[in-house]
Amino acid sequence: MEHVPVQYHYCHWCQIRGDLDSAHMCADCHCKFYKIDPGAPAFQKAVLDVFCGIGGAARGYVQAGYEVWGVDNNPRLEEDYLASGAYRFTVGDAMEVLADKQLLRRYDFIHVSPPCQFYSQMSRCRPGLADSYPDFIGPSRELLLEAGVPFVIENVNGARAWLREPMTLCGTMFRKPVYRHRLFEGGGVRLTAPRPLEAPRYNKHCGWHHPVKTARAGHWQPGYYVSVSGHERKEPVREAMDITWAREREDVAEAIPPYMSRYIGEQVLEQLRGR
Repeated sequence: MEHVPVQYHYCHWCQIRGDLDSAHMCADCHCKFYKIDPGAPAFQKAVLDVFCGIGGAARGYVQAGYEVWGVDNNPRLEEDYLASGAYRFTVGDAMEVLADKQLLRRYDFIHVSPPCQFYSQMSRCRPGLADSYPDFIGPSRELLLEAGVPFVIENVNGARAWLREPMTLCGTMFRKPVYRHRLFEGGGVRLTAPRPLEAPRYNKHCGWHHPVKTARAGHWQPGYYVSVSGHERKEPVREAMDITWAREREDVAEAIPPYMSRYIGEQVLEQLRGR
């Protein structure tokens, strides 16, 4: 067998020379930076992250212990996506990737975050605008079911009618100063939201108390929850979303907070181990 020499690089964090991964970060620094238990295997399962964006979901799955491969049709996102801790970024058509059953079956789990414009309330309040965008949820589900790999489909609160028995997550469940409801449909896996705390009033979507008002988009001030929008100031959004690596605010507005995908990833990992 031909000997393949090991490539060595300096870790960008501790400056020690060693056998590093694609992110040029040694194993110890990788665990510290992404809060992974160093006693656990570096990557326990592989997840394919489709319509991956800047890697909000990817960071959470990395923290849960997955090797994450992303697919998006926008090459500009590669640098930010890899900064999330994901293993690889591929420029490609998401629907073509989902149609490749052989490829999907190489992964333990598939995460899909279709563009939300078709389902968004902002699009549907303007006649004809929503219909100018494609519906990706139904076609994605059909392809995923054909592949037979466990999956999660994520989208905005307005997509509830297109998702099957979705679980709702909210920033307050993770003690973050943002509500940002996101829906997650599980295929081949069971998803359970955190139980709500006792409170005099509950939000109808997530079941948790919403005690603090949300500031108007672009006008955040202390004492209010953050409205994550493209023109909001960076620092309040970074704190609320737990996304510090993104360069463009507009990209953060479309991202999934990592604490949500980590919560899901840990649930799925427990079920995959049981199999």
